[in-house]
Amino acid sequence: MKRISVLLGIIMLMHFNPLMAQEKEPPKMPPPGSAEAQMLELAKASQNPVADMNTVPVQFNWFSGGGLGNQTLSQTLIQPVLPLPINKDFNVVSRTVVPVMSVPTPNGEKLKGIADIQEQIFFSPSHAKGLIWGFGPILSLPTSTVSVLATGQFALGPNAVLLAMPGKFVVGAVINQMWRIGGSSTTTPINQFYTQPFINYNFKMGWSVSFAPAITANWSAPSGQQWTVPIGAGVSKITVIGKQPLNLSFQYYHNVERPDDAGADQVRMVVALLFPRAM
Repeated sequence: MKRISVLLGIIMLMHFNPLMAQEKEPPKMPPPGSAEAQMLELAKASQNPVADMNTVPVQFNWFSGGGLGNQTLSQTLIQPVLPLPINKDFNVVSRTVVPVMSVPTPNGEKLKGIADIQEQIFFSPSHAKGLIWGFGPILSLPTSTVSVLATGQFALGPNAVLLAMPGKFVVGAVINQMWRIGGSSTTTPINQFYTQPFINYNFKMGWSVSFAPAITANWSAPSGQQWTVPIGAGVSKITVIGKQPLNLSFQYYHNVERPDDAGADQVRMVVALLFPRAM
């Protein structure tokens, strides 16, 4: 872990040290209309949660260590994103999150099934320049088939995204908060905060480095057991298989703050099918 932290620190210093920045020229943007420019545009669109592009990301997460010991909790998130035009100026962007879980138990067995499904809605400008935003509701449905994860509750709250795409960067954050609005009154009430800040820097040939920790707070948990705060980074690559554009990503995070029974380490892999309106 110390070696990884030192390496990340050196990389950040090389990019953001003011003295070095004076010595280096700013990165040149590819010529408009070139294949490299199209690749950069596709990469930045894939990193924009409210882009005017259909995507089907499948995210694989593995959690281990910490409270899980030598066991592994696996989570697969199927997250189709569908932007629908309201008029020439605005889209409504639908993101459905279907979590498929495999949860270890003390006796070594695995509980497998679907957790509560979320529906996220963003109202967003379809041709925003500069600062890009989206705002709408997030709804959680009591669909869990895994007993230890079942809430039996409906939850609702506000959901927002704010980002900018200067040069080769895509920088922003997604944030939401959900409260119980109905359903079971015998399980712990849903009162959950979520934010995912993200920083992406895009290189040539569709490569990029990214920082996108999923930070959560369960306000219904006891004091000292509420926050999960990961730190880490990863790489991604835009590629084409046949005629299908894909975004492939690999990331690692360590939870510097977490509940006692949660995993300490997370490996994340993403395969996202991209359906741009024009290549």
